[in-house]
Amino acid sequence: MTDMSNSKASLGAAIHAITGKWGWFVALGVGELILGGIASANLIAASLASVLVVGATMVVAGAFQIGHALRVHGMRGFLLWLLAGIVYAAAGAIILYDPILASFTLSLAACAFLLVAGVMRIWAGFHMRPASGWRWIVTAGVLTFCVGVMLVAAWPAIGLWLLGVMLVVDLIFQGWGFIAFGLALRNRASRHSIQPATV
Repeated sequence: MTDMSNSKASLGAAIHAITGKWGWFVALGVGELILGGIASANLIAASLASVLVVGATMVVAGAFQIGHALRVHGMRGFLLWLLAGIVYAAAGAIILYDPILASFTLSLAACAFLLVAGVMRIWAGFHMRPASGWRWIVTAGVLTFCVGVMLVAAWPAIGLWLLGVMLVVDLIFQGWGFIAFGLALRNRASRHSIQPATV
């Protein structure tokens, strides 16, 4: 009980600490909405930019894994660490070398992810019976699976713009989320500022 009250108190203190910074969250949200609008103007460029970011991240992560493997030289599993780092960095380098081919591959992987996620949600929904709301989980899974099927059927025509669409949607949803969070913090700050002081 004490641990729960302590965690609630610490959460309340953290929220109180950022209440005065609500403007930064709104500004971040507006910035993401602007970036989403820019990306939506050229979905192919947005897709290629996403692919290049993924490739660069994989190269850096692979280099870190190789560096880690060299630091633990002589430990069991050293060769596996080293091989994993080399493969990861090489995959990132291939993506950077041919981002167009990588965008087709990654878009197909995204379609496959939607199919798997849809099946998992349907399975989870049926296993939640007879809890209320299980049909909504199943419905969400069916919709996700159907979207995956439609995207797979449209591949490879969608290969050059699907990742751009996903980036735009993510930026827009994040942007509105940060704006809503910032405005909620502002409302909280204004409510507390007009409350009469307790004696």
